[in-house]
This record gives sequence, structure tokens and C-alpha cells, in this order.
Amino acid sequence: MTKKQERKIGEALEVLKAIGMTSAQLNDRSGLCLLALLDLSVGDGWSVAESPLIGITPMMEFAEKEYGKHYQPNSRETFRRQTIHQFVQAGIALYNPDDPDRPVNSPKAVYQISPHALALIKTFKSETWRNALKFFLSKNQTLASRYAAERAMSQVAVVIKPGTTIKLSPGEHSELIKQIIDAFAPRFTPGGTLVYVGDTGEKWGYFDELSFRKFGVKIDGASDFRVGKFDAVLQLEA
Repeated sequence: MTKKQERKIGEALEVLKAIGMTSAQLNDRSGLCLLALLDLSVGDGWSVAESPLIGITPMMEFAEKEYGKHYQPNSRETFRRQTIHQFVQAGIALYNPDDPDRPVNSPKAVYQISPHALALIKTFKSETWRNALKFFLSKNQTLASRYAAERAMSQVAVVIKPGTTIKLSPGEHSELIKQIIDAFAPRFTPGGTLVYVGDTGEKWGYFDELSFRKFGVKIDGASDFRVGKFDAVLQLEA
């Protein structure tokens, strides 16, 4: 990596720090993700930043091509879970803005810098940066909440028992789970109790730990748990 490339990544980290990202996101990976979202090569000025739709793998390819930083293919989940997820939560990146109902595990999943973040970043290194930053910080929490509400609207609501509803990531996978719980279970497992629901996004859609203990199964909550190939598991009444 050249000094110019390192300097550009450092500037990206300055931007992320200024807009309030935590120390966990102030690293080369996050800086490169931001540059990829903006399609900024090492010689580009910040004012020419753009907002392409881009997936995780293309971000990693961008990092290697434009900044000489190679990441192993198995780093993909690290990019998604430890950088891009936080960008989306902070409201500076949008998830599947072209198709909010696209399944979480779709290979077509894409991200895009949010319009208000792009407007701010274009002013970086200019005389208007400080005022633009103040305006951004005053509005970003509201905008981030709005984006979060829009994401929630695309989720699939599933009633797992009277008074308890969970929301699963959008997509056909979750619609199938909903049909299993709403239609299949009452017909073919009457009197059954739902103990686990998988979710492609959060993995733990619903988990009845007490019932699993009765089965003699102890699960570490931090683990990536799947019950075989099943997405919904029911316990039959004796």
C-alpha cells in the first residue's frame, strides 16, 4: 500500500470519526468500505463522490484493486457484520434501497451511501465542511430512525403465540416460516408448542431456552445455532 493510499484511508476514517462511528469501526476495513460506497479512488477528490449500489464482495474487490488491500473470501461476514451493519444502523448506508423486500441471504444484496451522508461527505476538505457536519449531526438521528422504520416495515410479522409477535427478515424464506407456523402447525401438530424459529438475518428469530433444557440441550447464546435444516421446531404435548 502506498502512502497516498494510506492517506486516503486515513481521511475516510476522519470522516467516520466526525460523524460519530465508534472506535470498533475506525479501522482500515471500515475506511475502505466507505471509499467503496463512494466509489472514490486514491486520486479522486471528495467532491466527486458518488453513490453506486454495491455488494460486499465488490467492496472487497474494490479494496484490493484501488488500495492494494487483499482480504480473504471468508472475511465477507466480517465486513457485513462488523462494518456495514453498523453503517446501516447509523443511517449512513442504505440496505437494498432498490428492493427492500430482497431476502437477507440473497447474493444480489446491495448497499448504497445515504443521500444526506453523501451530501456531507462531498464537502470534506472544503470550507463548508464544518457547517455541513453540524447540520448533518443535528438531523442524522432523526433520519437514521426513519431508515430503521422503513426497514422494519419490510419485515415479516409472525404471531408465535397469543400476545407475542416476532419479526423476521424479508424474503420468501420468512414467508415460508410464517406459513409453517400459521397453517401447517395447527393442522398437523395440534397442541404443539413452538420452541425455535430461525431467521436468515438475525439467526435467532425465536428461541425457547427452557424447552431446550427439558430436552437436555444446552445452547450457547453466542453461537451460530441451527437445528439441522429446520427453520421452525415444535415440541409436541405429551
